[in-house]
Amino acid sequence: MVVFGLVLSGRQRDASDYFLGHRGLPWWALMLSIVATETSALTVISVPGIAARGDLTFLQIAFGYLVGRIGVARLLLPGYFEGTQDTAYQRLERRFGSAARRTASGVFLLTRALADCVRIFATAIPLAIITHWSLAAGILAIGIVTLIYTWVGGLRAVVWVDVIQLGVYLLGGIATFVVATHLAGGVGAFARAWEQGKLVTLDFRPSLTVLYTFWGGLVGGALLTAASHGTDQLIVQRLLAARGLRDAQRALVGSGVFIILQFALFLLVGTSLWLAGADQAGMRGDAIYPTFAITQLPPGLAGLVIAGILAAAMSSHASAVNSLASAATLDFYAPLTGRQDPTHLLWVGRWLTLFWTAVLIAGAMAFRNQNTPVVQLALSIVSITYGGLLGTYLLGGLWPRARQIDVIFAIIVSVLVMSPVVLGAVIPDFPIRWLSGLAWPWYVPLGTAATVAVGMVSSMVGQPVRR
Repeated sequence: MVVFGLVLSGRQRDASDYFLGHRGLPWWALMLSIVATETSALTVISVPGIAARGDLTFLQIAFGYLVGRIGVARLLLPGYFEGTQDTAYQRLERRFGSAARRTASGVFLLTRALADCVRIFATAIPLAIITHWSLAAGILAIGIVTLIYTWVGGLRAVVWVDVIQLGVYLLGGIATFVVATHLAGGVGAFARAWEQGKLVTLDFRPSLTVLYTFWGGLVGGALLTAASHGTDQLIVQRLLAARGLRDAQRALVGSGVFIILQFALFLLVGTSLWLAGADQAGMRGDAIYPTFAITQLPPGLAGLVIAGILAAAMSSHASAVNSLASAATLDFYAPLTGRQDPTHLLWVGRWLTLFWTAVLIAGAMAFRNQNTPVVQLALSIVSITYGGLLGTYLLGGLWPRARQIDVIFAIIVSVLVMSPVVLGAVIPDFPIRWLSGLAWPWYVPLGTAATVAVGMVSSMVGQPVRR
């Protein structure tokens, strides 16, 4: 992967090359890169564990993902291609002002850093199983290896390596499904899974506390993906690298269809692992898939699966580091210092890539004692601020009275409201807990509603009522 990244990156002449691939990447490569970026090791190792110890209802989240992407493609993406934008948050500057842009970008930096600390930690789990290294050594190895091609090649290297890595981990998943199904006695063994309720996919109960329901998946998944793919620099950066609006829309909606198929694959992998008896007592759910690969798959296939897990992790980590560096450079360094020279910003971006790599490695060490499924942990953490970011864009587009001070105040209140809800659920000793029974797919809808409500009320203070 390092060699491919270095070969495919090309020559980086300025900041536009480094952060946006000179806005010339094909839509299909961006589509696959989006899928690989949002997948990471979380999906590859955690989703099979969810199915092995539960059923297939997690797939309902992906239905909402597709709905949310269609909404972003129609409503938000056209605004990103009006004029020239380098980050997701320049749009807020045009509507509200520079302080709103930096506030939203700062929220992104904090949230993305926390979520990707979890992703790197997740990667260290299979690496520790293979090598018998400590989790800390695995975290350090992943961070340093990925840094090499990200530092040199920027977004272009990241996208093309993403495409290769996607193929590797999908092949690993398919190979595991075939082998586990064979060990379980063939496709007919799925009749036993059906009898045990392991193949249940849809749950139409109108509940806010059941973890995965159709309504929670549709509403929560749609708003979660609207925030992550419409306001998060990690994904918006790829869309801005497209050759035009139409290509960006194709990449975004296509990724929504692809992600449903991918989730279905890895959930069925989990079911096949359960049928093959891979779920051992006392084993954490995130370890079921990599442990099976090491102990049950023949040489070659085992290597393919582990390479796939590491490839998924490297793609997400590289994407996160590059997007964090781009937001820090273009939303903070350039406007605050007045330095706009593209060659200089390329130099700054590379050093900030090194800085964020160090931050993510250090932060990943803090999650080593978590027992929550890592995919659930990461999605919960980003939900602290995703509602605030999405609500800000809704206020800007649908509420003309909203001012810069209103959206900043609304984001702050939303984060303060959501922190006890989310952290109280994922951190056992967190001192403040609100709505502790609320299922995590409802976190983003709650945060979005809080942001919009606070922003609307705030906008009515100090302004005359229009008649």
